[in-house]
Amino acid sequence: MSEKCCGSNEKELITIEDNEPCCDHKTVNAPSADTGHTDGCCSYHPEKTGSENETDSCCASHQSDEAMETEETSCRTSSSSVVEFPTGNTTPAPSDKGEKTEYRIHGMDCPSCAVTIEKGLNRLDDIQEVNVNYNTAKLQVSGSSALSLDTIENEVQKLGYTAEPLKQNKHYRTYDVVGMDCGSCAKSIENHLSTISSVNDVRVNFSTGKMKVAHENSVDDIVSEVSKIGYKASLLTDSNKPAEKTKNKEKYGLITVSGILIALGLIGSFTALPIILSTLLYAAAIVISGYKPVKSAYYAIKSRSLDMNVLMSAAAIGAALIGEWFEGATVVWLFALGNALQNRSIEQTRKSISNLMDLAPSEAWIKVGTELVKKPVEDVSVGETVVIKPGDRIPLDGEIIQGETSVNQAPITGESIPVDKMIGDIVYAGTINESGSLEVKVTKLVEDTTISNIIHLVEEAQEQKAPTEAFIDKFASIYTPIVFAIALAVIVLPPLFGFGAWGEWVYKGLALLVVACPCALVISTPVAIVSAIGNAAKNGVLIKGGTFLEKAGTIKSIAFDKTGTLTEGKPKVSDIDSLTVPEDELISLAFTLEDYSTHPIAKTVVDYAKDTGIQPKNGELFKSIAGKGVQATINGKTYYAGNLKLFKEMDISLDSVKTNVEKIQSQGKTVVIIGTEQEIMGIISVSDTIRNTTIEALKGLKQAGVNELAMLTGDNEGTAKMISKETNVNRYFAELMPEDKVGAIKQLQKEGHKVAMVGDGINDAPALATSDLGIAMGGAGTDTAMETADIVLMADNLEKLPHTVKLSRKALTIIKQNIWFALIVKFVALALIFPGWLTLWMAVLSDTGAAVIVILNALRLLKVNE
Repeated sequence: MSEKCCGSNEKELITIEDNEPCCDHKTVNAPSADTGHTDGCCSYHPEKTGSENETDSCCASHQSDEAMETEETSCRTSSSSVVEFPTGNTTPAPSDKGEKTEYRIHGMDCPSCAVTIEKGLNRLDDIQEVNVNYNTAKLQVSGSSALSLDTIENEVQKLGYTAEPLKQNKHYRTYDVVGMDCGSCAKSIENHLSTISSVNDVRVNFSTGKMKVAHENSVDDIVSEVSKIGYKASLLTDSNKPAEKTKNKEKYGLITVSGILIALGLIGSFTALPIILSTLLYAAAIVISGYKPVKSAYYAIKSRSLDMNVLMSAAAIGAALIGEWFEGATVVWLFALGNALQNRSIEQTRKSISNLMDLAPSEAWIKVGTELVKKPVEDVSVGETVVIKPGDRIPLDGEIIQGETSVNQAPITGESIPVDKMIGDIVYAGTINESGSLEVKVTKLVEDTTISNIIHLVEEAQEQKAPTEAFIDKFASIYTPIVFAIALAVIVLPPLFGFGAWGEWVYKGLALLVVACPCALVISTPVAIVSAIGNAAKNGVLIKGGTFLEKAGTIKSIAFDKTGTLTEGKPKVSDIDSLTVPEDELISLAFTLEDYSTHPIAKTVVDYAKDTGIQPKNGELFKSIAGKGVQATINGKTYYAGNLKLFKEMDISLDSVKTNVEKIQSQGKTVVIIGTEQEIMGIISVSDTIRNTTIEALKGLKQAGVNELAMLTGDNEGTAKMISKETNVNRYFAELMPEDKVGAIKQLQKEGHKVAMVGDGINDAPALATSDLGIAMGGAGTDTAMETADIVLMADNLEKLPHTVKLSRKALTIIKQNIWFALIVKFVALALIFPGWLTLWMAVLSDTGAAVIVILNALRLLKVNE
C-alpha cells in the first residue's frame, strides 16, 4: 500500500494499492515536471490516463527511480509518491479548452437574439467557444487567459443586451464602487489592490461602477482596502441588485415619452399645426425608441445575423425614407413596447430557477468550540457542525448529530407534510426546520448539495431542445431568409417592370419585412417547456428536458416495479393467529427464536416484538435450518420457527392449519409458523404493505388518461394477483428476474403502447433504459436515481406522478395552441399585404402582439396545480 497524490486539492493524499494508477480515482490538477501539462496523472501506468498529452505526466517514467524535481513541483516514483503543488499567489493555467465563464443575459426576447450574441462574440480573437441559451438566459464563454471579462460585457452591450456575471463564477467576486469620477480613479484602485498578495486579479470598470476581484482574503478586507484610497465598495449580491429594475423603469420611461410624441404628432396632423412640426415629433419618437434596435441591428449585420432588430430597423428607416413618418414611429414604438412586455413575461418563467436558488441561505452558523461563528456557505467545509434554530432554513446537506425536529421538505420533495427527523437522519439544504434546535454535521459542500444538483439538472433540462422546438427553429431559419428575399423582390421587381409606383411597393415590401419576423412562432415552444419544467421542479419533480416532457405527455402505459414502488418495501407483521398459547407468549417465543436469524422476515418479527414491549425468553443452542427456519432450546425444550416445509418434515399433523396457511399465502403474505415437534402453537403473517399514496396515485393516472397500468414483480403468482387487486392495476407480470422485467417492457411496447417504467433507478436500471420514459423515485436520497432516469420524483412515493402526466399533456396542448396561433396570424398578415390592407403598424402589432399572447398562454403552465 502507498500514498499517492490524487486529489484535486493541494497536497491531498489517498492510500491505494501499489502500482494502481491514481487516474482511476482522481485527476491531479498540477503541472507535470516534464511537460507542464495541467491534467497529469501521478501514476506508474501512464498509459491509463486516456490521452497522449497526459501520459507525459509527472510520474510517467517508472523505469527510473530518480526523483523528478523542479523549483516548485516535485514528484517521486517511490512507494510513497507525493506531488507538492505550488503555493502562494499563483493563478492556474487555463486548460486547452480555456476557462469557462458564465453570464446571465438581460434583454433577449426571442431565440434569434441568442444567435446574434453568439455570432458577435465569436468574432473576438481570444474566444474559443460561445454558447447562449435563450431559455435560461445564460451565456457560457470559453476563452484564453488573455480574454478580459470587460471585453465580453462590452461586446454584449454593443449588441443591445446586458451581461451579468453569475455568482457561480468562483474566480471573481463583483463589487459596486461609489465615488469614482474618472477613468484614472479606476486605475488607482486596480494599482492599489494589485499590491496585495492575496489578490490574484482585479478589474475596475469606471463606466459601470463595478469592480471584479479574484481574491483569497475576506470581503471585508477588500472593502477596507478600497476605503483606504477614498472610495466605497460593497459586494454585489442578489439582495442588492437594483440595476435591472432601474433599467426597466428607464425603458418604460422612454417608451412613454416616444408614445406621447407620436400622440402629439397625430393630434397636430388634424389641426392647423405645420406638417414639419408633426414630422419632427415623429422623427424624435423614432430616435428615442429606435436607437437600441438600430444599434443592435448594426452589430447583428456585422455578425452576419438576420434577427428581428435588422428587420424592424429596416422597416422603420424605410418608412421614414418614403415619407411615412407616422408609420415609422409607430413601428419602433410598438416594437419597443412589445419587447418590454415580452421581457417582463419571460422573466416570470425564469423565476422558477431563481426561486430555487433563493431557497438555501447564503450564510450558516458554525459551531467552533463553544462559540457560534457566521460564515458564508461557500466557506463551510465537510465535517463542520452547523447550528440551525427553529424556523430557519437549513443551509447545507448534513447528518443530525444533536436534536430532534420536524422538517418541511416541500422545497425539495414537494411533500406537503413535515417529516420527523432525529439523530442520524439526513437533512437537505433549502428545507425548513419547523420546531427543535439542531446540530448538523455537514456532509456536502455547497456546490454538491441536493438543491444545487436540482438547480443544475433543471437548468440543463431547460437548455435542451425538445423535438418540436428543434423543428420550429429549423423552420424559422428557412422561413426568415426566404420572406426577406421575397420582400426585397416585392420592393424592386413590380415597379421596375411598371406595375405601380415605387412608394406603394416599397411600403408593401417593408410590411413583408416585418412579417418575416418569426418571433411568436420561435418563442411558442421554449417558453412553454421552461414554464412546465419550472412548475414540476417546484413540486418536487425533475423533468430532464423538453424531450422527456413531450414523451410524458404521450404515455399511455406505465409499468411499476412492485417492491419499494407500489409497496413500502419493508415487511410488517400483519396478522397473529395464536392456537395453543396466549398471543404475548407466542410473540415472546418468536422473538427469542428469530433474534439470532439474519433473515429479513426474522428481523420484521423481532422489530414487532420490540415495538409492542414484549421481552424475549432465555434461549440456547440456536440453530439455523437453511431454507426452512430456525430452532432453539428454551427452558430445556426445543422450539421451532419456520415455514410449512419445516413442520411437514417433523411428521406433525397439519390438517388444522394447512388450509389457513394456504389462504394466507394466496393473499401474498409470508407465513412464520411457531411450534415444537409435538404441536403447532401459532402462525404469524408478514406482508409488504401498500403505500398510503399508491391507490390514489394510480386512480389519478387513470383519470389523466393513462389506460394501461402494469405491475412487475419477482413475487409468486398469488402475491402478484392479490397486490394487483388492491392497487387496481390492469395487469401484472409475476416471478420476474431483473432481466425479465426488460422482456415485460418490450412486450408492452410490441402491443403498441408508449411505455413509462417507474422504479428506484438502481435495481431497475435495465428496464428503465428499455422503456420509452424512465421514472425514478426517491431522488432526494439517491444520487444514482437523479442521474439515471429521465424524470425523477424527489419524494419516495407516487403522489406527484399524476400531476406530472397532467402537466406534460397540458404543455403539449399549449405548445400546439401557440404554434397554430402564431402560424395563422403570420399567414393572415401575409394575405393582407398584397391587397394593401396591412399597414406597417398592423404588421408590427401582429408580430409583437402575437409573441406576447403566446408567452402569456405558456405562463399558464406555471399555475397548473395538482
